Amino acid sequence: MKLAYVTNYSPLEIKNWSGLSYYIAQTLNHQSIPLEYIGPLKDKFFLKAVRKGKRHYNEFFHGKTYLKDPEPIILKEYAKQVSQKLSEVKTDVVFSITPNPIAYLECNQPTVFWADSTFAALVDFYPHYSNLCRETIEHGHLTENLVLQKCKLAIYASEWAARSAVEDYNADPSKVKVVPFGANLENYQSVDEVKDLIESRPSNKCNLLFLGVDWFRKGGDIAFEVTKALNQSGLNTELTVVGCQPIIDEPLPSYVKPLGFISKSTVEGKQKISQLLAESHFLILPSRAECFGVVFCEASSFGVPSLATKAGGIPTAVTDDVNGKLFALDANISEYCKYISDLFVNYSEYKKLALSSFHEYQSRLNWAVAGQTVKNLLRNL
Repeated sequence: MKLAYVTNYSPLEIKNWSGLSYYIAQTLNHQSIPLEYIGPLKDKFFLKAVRKGKRHYNEFFHGKTYLKDPEPIILKEYAKQVSQKLSEVKTDVVFSITPNPIAYLECNQPTVFWADSTFAALVDFYPHYSNLCRETIEHGHLTENLVLQKCKLAIYASEWAARSAVEDYNADPSKVKVVPFGANLENYQSVDEVKDLIESRPSNKCNLLFLGVDWFRKGGDIAFEVTKALNQSGLNTELTVVGCQPIIDEPLPSYVKPLGFISKSTVEGKQKISQLLAESHFLILPSRAECFGVVFCEASSFGVPSLATKAGGIPTAVTDDVNGKLFALDANISEYCKYISDLFVNYSEYKKLALSSFHEYQSRLNWAVAGQTVKNLLRNL
């Protein structure tokens, strides 16, 4: 079984889509599935001019946002490029990591995609998908409908996204599957090594880690207020911030440690993030919008429970009292503080939760399990 692996950008560039195109390709390769890479797909010059004109028109005259992603004339050009490549190679399945590039594709092979959301689920959920112009909304729904009708298999990273495919687009439930993504950090530690990490964390100081490039969307303001309240209550707590600069209305306290952006595309960056995770008691990421959150898998791989919200696809990545705790979007800061404080008062329970987080990574939230699951789904085609 050979796959045509379609991406509209360079497939093995680890900086694209949080590294997911790279890790998905690696995962399929590790399952002994040969890949024929089709990508990056190119925007023709006149298409760039069209999208630029539409963007300026909608912003200037309507104050609305135009997105190129679901633009039919662009996607038809992508389909033409994919079709040309398919005529030159022999493949059994066309596999795309996002649905759009194969929306207008006509081919003999079955088509499959693995995505983290539907268009309907994103509209007015992510800032980037808010205040959209009517044309973009119409094209977005059209594209999603086309792909879900034509594909043989629609794989989503979360129950939230899969539910949207069925409820918002009437997709056939039998071809909609859920396979969570894995951790984009190679972690080969044994259970005993993770136990040692957990034991090495202090029981008289709480180390919180915030990993996110968008302070407000990822709930950095909430993470800061939780840290502040815990210190005021008497629990020595430190918040390490990676990915962005804290935005607060007061001088930065000594218990907040901003480290800026650390790239996973370098060996040094990966090692630093791994070290920070290993030393943390909790990953705290109370996101207001999140399609899945690979970082929750990464935290679990180091035996680090996650404090997150019931937003988007997060409940597929984080399970209450298994590898963390989910809070309502309007939860009071005191709810976070009580959960953390109770575990520090009964520290043996924290250790159990931390070890349970690692077991959740081993059993469900890693690329080996994801790859085997997808391989079995592809075989059934």
